[in-house]
Amino acid sequence: MARLEKLFARARRSLVGGVNSPVRAFKSVGGTPLFVRSGAGARIRGADGRSYVDFCLSWGPLMFGHARREIVAAARAALARGSTFGVATEAEVVLAEKIKGALPSIELLRMTSSGTEAAMSAARAARAFTGRDLIVKFAGCYHGHVDSLLVAAGSGATTLGIPDSAGVPKAMAATTIVVPFNDLTAVENAFKKHKGKIAALFVEPIPANMGVVFPAKGFLEGLRRITKRKKALLVFDEVITGFRVCYGGVQTLYGIKPDLTVLGKIVGGGLPLAAYGGRRDVMSMIAPEGPAYQAGTLSGNPVAVAAGTAMLDLLKRENPYPRLERLAEYYCAGLRGAAIAAGVPLRIQSFGSMFTPFFLENAVTDYVSAMKADKAAYGRFFHGMLKRGVYLPPAQWEAAFVSAAHTERDLDFALSAAAQALKAV
Repeated sequence: MARLEKLFARARRSLVGGVNSPVRAFKSVGGTPLFVRSGAGARIRGADGRSYVDFCLSWGPLMFGHARREIVAAARAALARGSTFGVATEAEVVLAEKIKGALPSIELLRMTSSGTEAAMSAARAARAFTGRDLIVKFAGCYHGHVDSLLVAAGSGATTLGIPDSAGVPKAMAATTIVVPFNDLTAVENAFKKHKGKIAALFVEPIPANMGVVFPAKGFLEGLRRITKRKKALLVFDEVITGFRVCYGGVQTLYGIKPDLTVLGKIVGGGLPLAAYGGRRDVMSMIAPEGPAYQAGTLSGNPVAVAAGTAMLDLLKRENPYPRLERLAEYYCAGLRGAAIAAGVPLRIQSFGSMFTPFFLENAVTDYVSAMKADKAAYGRFFHGMLKRGVYLPPAQWEAAFVSAAHTERDLDFALSAAAQALKAV
C-alpha cells in the first residue's frame, strides 16, 4: 500500500486528481487507488506487486481477459506496419463489414476513437436528419461526457435537463429531456409536451451505468413503437452491451431494430475504438455524403481496427456466451448465499456476463431505486475484496463483468474473499 500511496502522490503532481478518468481516483469508495502494472487472463498485477482477480475488465471490453494472444498478435502485426496514417485502409473496411454482418440494423457506419465521440456524432446525425433539436434520454443512462447529454438524472417525468457538470451551458443541457427508465407514460408525455421537436430518443437497452437494470416487459418494444409514430429516431447505446450480451447485442436478443446504434469497448478489442451506424438515409447525412460534419485523424486507427477484428473473429469462432452466462450465474448465486450467511441485504442483478451487487433489499428498476443502494456498504465491501485480491469496479453504480478467461477456481477464490468481506459490511 505504501508503494501505491507514493505513486498516487506523484501522479497528483502531474495529472488532474492523479488520474485520467475520475472513477479511477476511488472517490466513490475511498482510499488509495490501485495502479496496474500488467494483466494476463483473468488477473491484473498492481504496482504494489499483488495479483488480483479482475471483474472490472477495463469496464467491459475484455471478453477473453487480458492480453489474449490472438488479439495481441494482431495488434503487434498492425503496429509493425505503421501506427497511424490518417488515410483509409482496407482493414477498416473488413471490420466495418463484420460489424454490419452482426447487426442487421446497421447499413452504414462511421468509426470513432471513443464511445463519447460516437454518441455525440449519432446525436448530430439525428438532428441533421430530422431537422429537430431535442433529445430524450433516461435518468441513469450514460452516453459519454457530451455537453448536451451530460445532464442531471432528474426524477420528473418530462423535465428539461439541467447541467450535471460545470462548464456545460444551460442552453445545451436544455436540449435534452430526461425521463425515468422503464416508464413509457413519461416517454409519451415528453413527446406530447414537445410535439414535433424531438429528434431522437437515446437509451442503453440494458443499462449498466446505474448498475445492471432490466428493461420491463414491452418497454423497449414500446420505445420503438413511440419513436416510429412520432417520426423520431430510436438510438440504442450498446457501447457496453454490444457484443457483450451476444454477438449481435441487445437488439438481436430482443428482435428490435433501432435507427442508429452506438458501439464501443469490444469493437476495438481493448484498444480505443468505437462506432455509430444505422439506416443508410440517416447515416448519409454525415460528411462527405451529407452536411453534418464529423471527422477524426485517428478514427479507424489500424492498430485498434486489427485488435477489434481479432476480437470479433474470436467471438464468432468460440461463441463464449453460454459459458460466460454460466460463470456469472455461478458467481452471483455464490455471492447471494454469502450475503445471506452474513445477514447483509444484497440484491444482485445480472444479465449474461454483466452483474451488479446492490446493497439493498428491493429490485432496482430505474435511477431512483438504484440510488437507494447503500454506497458506504459497497465501499466497505470493495475494500474488503481488494484486500483479499479481488478487483471490482470502484463504484456502486457500475456493472461488473466476467470473461472467458475466468475459471471456476477464480470464482471460488473470489467467493471465499466475499464471504470474509461481507462480514465487515
